[in-house]
Amino acid sequence: TAADLLGDFDAERERPDVLAFCMRCYDERTGAFGGNEGHDGHLLYTLSAIQLMALAGCALPDDLPERGEPVVRFIASLQQADGSFCGDKYGEVDTRFSYCALNALSLLRRLDVVNVPLAVDFIKKCRNFDGGFGAIPGAESHGGQIFTCVGVLAIAGALDQVDSDLLGWWLAERQLADSGGLNGRPEKKADVCYS
Repeated sequence: TAADLLGDFDAERERPDVLAFCMRCYDERTGAFGGNEGHDGHLLYTLSAIQLMALAGCALPDDLPERGEPVVRFIASLQQADGSFCGDKYGEVDTRFSYCALNALSLLRRLDVVNVPLAVDFIKKCRNFDGGFGAIPGAESHGGQIFTCVGVLAIAGALDQVDSDLLGWWLAERQLADSGGLNGRPEKKADVCYS
């Protein structure tokens, strides 16, 4: 977190407050975490809560309700027949959700509950001719999606699926000559979120 990077995060001191806030965002109906108190559970916020608790030194999965089993069931329920993941019950598919699912399950040491090879197959279908990755098969390559797709492949032990020379070229092309900043895709202006 930013506070940790600035040297202003004492995990032992912050742990009770971090855990209490995360648990106030827990949605008992879904077994997942929402973006704030009273919000529906979603895969994005579930990963965020698990990451926050891990950074604060919480005992995972022991500090979660029922030792994390409802969270694990929620995540596993979102994997689709093609290996992709939805973010919640509404069914939007995006490679961000594949990353969230595998990252969260790896932190909980429960990758065994999903079909990891099938998740890798889905990510491979999102790889484009330029070496990058899109949000779904056929979608344009995007810097954010590349992060999530390479993250999935790293967690799955499948980095051999990346054409590192071609992807390296694509990423190098994101730096703009006029500002030195980076963009997330061709023909866009620089954006600090990619730097």
